[in-house]
Amino acid sequence: MTDFDFTGSSPQFPIKKTPKYLGTTGNGQLDQTILQLCDSIPSVDNESALAEMMITAVQLARGGATPGDFKMLNRALKEMHHANAIFDKYNHRRKVAVFGSARTPQDHPEYQTAKEFSAKMAELGYMTITGAGPGIMAAGNEGAGKEESFGLNISLPFEASANEFIDGDEKLIDFNYFFTRKLSFVKEAHAAVACPGGVGTMDEMFEAMTLIQTGKATIYPLILLNAPGSDYWKKWDEFVRSALLENQYISETDFHLWKVMDSVQDAIDEIQTFYKNFHSYRYVKDTLIIRVNHAPSNKELDQLNEDFADLVKEGQMEISEPLKGEREYLNLPRIIFQHKRRDYGRLRLLIDAINKVELEK
Repeated sequence: MTDFDFTGSSPQFPIKKTPKYLGTTGNGQLDQTILQLCDSIPSVDNESALAEMMITAVQLARGGATPGDFKMLNRALKEMHHANAIFDKYNHRRKVAVFGSARTPQDHPEYQTAKEFSAKMAELGYMTITGAGPGIMAAGNEGAGKEESFGLNISLPFEASANEFIDGDEKLIDFNYFFTRKLSFVKEAHAAVACPGGVGTMDEMFEAMTLIQTGKATIYPLILLNAPGSDYWKKWDEFVRSALLENQYISETDFHLWKVMDSVQDAIDEIQTFYKNFHSYRYVKDTLIIRVNHAPSNKELDQLNEDFADLVKEGQMEISEPLKGEREYLNLPRIIFQHKRRDYGRLRLLIDAINKVELEK
């Protein structure tokens, strides 16, 4: 899973090291000093990006940023760096984020459901990411076990510290800001399961939905998991259909971006099936590159072109070798086409069809 890019954006190519491309501090000599400094730092893959960050920091210093702005930006960057350093050690592993209420007691069916789910996912090789707190978060960490868990703890004045199942582990990461914490949740997860919860759970779930719906994050399984006998997510689904869909605030195809489920095994099967043949995707300019474990036959490709012609901007879907400039997963076959970059619910259905093709062989 190396070089996983949660945005699916174009590969980053080295850019010209001139102020025209990187911006300028307003002082040509200082610009050159920064460029030379970046060139002299060992083990830096993209000196231009580092130079651009440094130039931006100088621009902030000269552009009227308040002390509060500096404090926030500095702390946010440090938090993101620390999180990246921890997750980087495990970038070869797939991970599932588990959301849910901090107030759920250990003897509640919802706690037991989250615990069972995380334990079974750990057996399948997935690591679990939780918010590190009590309730459903503790259930996720307990089920997966400390070795297979991450905890993204948010500093709050009224909440206890991290739960006992992740406390003291190096994979416990402290955040001051919700936005840096939520970035790590979406950036590092390959699937997400939301158990019943309050405002925080809604926030985390809608963050993932919004980013996927708008194409700002790559599609992954997003499961709304009820405990046995619970109708929590069914009521949520009824509200979304009556208040959002009927008023045309969302599209019918958006409902393909998440699944309401009542069974731990169904949730597990959904995640495993999603990665059965589909591997990942990214863009090179306007070309969508879908990497698969096994290429479809010509007949199967023709059927995909017929069924999903509405996704194609021009031309048609084709089987391809890696495109020029690609650096990741070069051993995998590709399905490529010019994507309209709209209606990601339909793109999810295309992924399902790619997996169904493989399952039927």
